[in-house]
Amino acid sequence: MSQEPAPWLRAWAAPPPQTAWQRWGRPLVLFVVTLGSVFLTGTLSIGELPDGRAVLAVDPSEGVALALGLLSILFAHEMGHYLACRYYRVDATLPQFIPSPWIPVAGLVLWRPLSFVGTFGAFIRIRTPIPNRRALFDIGVAGPLAGFLVCLPVLFLGVAQGRVLPRPPVVPFGEAFGDPLLLQWVSRVVHGPMPAGSDLFIGKLGQGAWFGLLVTALNLMPIGQLDGGHVTYALLRERARLISRIASWVCVALIYFGPSWILWAILVRILGRRHPATLDDQTPVGRGRVVVGLFSLAVFVVCFVPNPIVFHWHDFFEGIRDLLR
Repeated sequence: MSQEPAPWLRAWAAPPPQTAWQRWGRPLVLFVVTLGSVFLTGTLSIGELPDGRAVLAVDPSEGVALALGLLSILFAHEMGHYLACRYYRVDATLPQFIPSPWIPVAGLVLWRPLSFVGTFGAFIRIRTPIPNRRALFDIGVAGPLAGFLVCLPVLFLGVAQGRVLPRPPVVPFGEAFGDPLLLQWVSRVVHGPMPAGSDLFIGKLGQGAWFGLLVTALNLMPIGQLDGGHVTYALLRERARLISRIASWVCVALIYFGPSWILWAILVRILGRRHPATLDDQTPVGRGRVVVGLFSLAVFVVCFVPNPIVFHWHDFFEGIRDLLR
């Protein structure tokens, strides 16, 4: 039995129906490939012997921990969006996961993913217009809040499995992470105050939770078509354009902390700073959604970190000099 189209959709031409491959096949294949990439990323680690030779360590339990922890967060995030779309009868694709490409690091023998967790996240594609600002707000905020709720127990378990050890004099690139406020608070609850000269060393489950916090913060930025941009437009309408413009320039300013922000600053420019209108921008969102919007702002604050992967410009230029020698 076919479902009667929502009234606001009758003025729009229906999008072409998806084939079975587009609706189920492609999302399933992408998920399986991403699952394999994340599992292998957690399972395989490359070390170095005293003579400088690379050595491969294999630990499937770490692969399972990273895959379960990280993909549960990403899946909850995207299904939050998807189920909200279904509630408002907005046509959207199932979650499309993005596996990380792998590149050789020692001839053709050892390979590593470009992403240190084996994936670049996931997304859904909305195929029909948003009916009103209430729907826009709910669809936008449902993803990051759902992912955040799943991230909390993963973060607690990941921190509990971590160890407080003396800080080494030199930390290899990609192994030192900035600490969001929430991670600092959970670490203090679980391990107590951090002794001077020590750091919390987390395993793959903790890395999955850390990446989940980062994804939540990035998506909640009030820019263009990001989740935070949806929420900001739903609450503030035309004033959201100014906020989006300021936030995009803040992303450029974050490059000061290190080159890891360059790609994100370019990406938010591509996504645009202006948010399109809904079909009915006059429908009020209600006070309850304003409260939820303020809560999402608090979630952004506790998840955000200005230098996610500790990689300063000094390290960048030293790496360039080493390559040119």
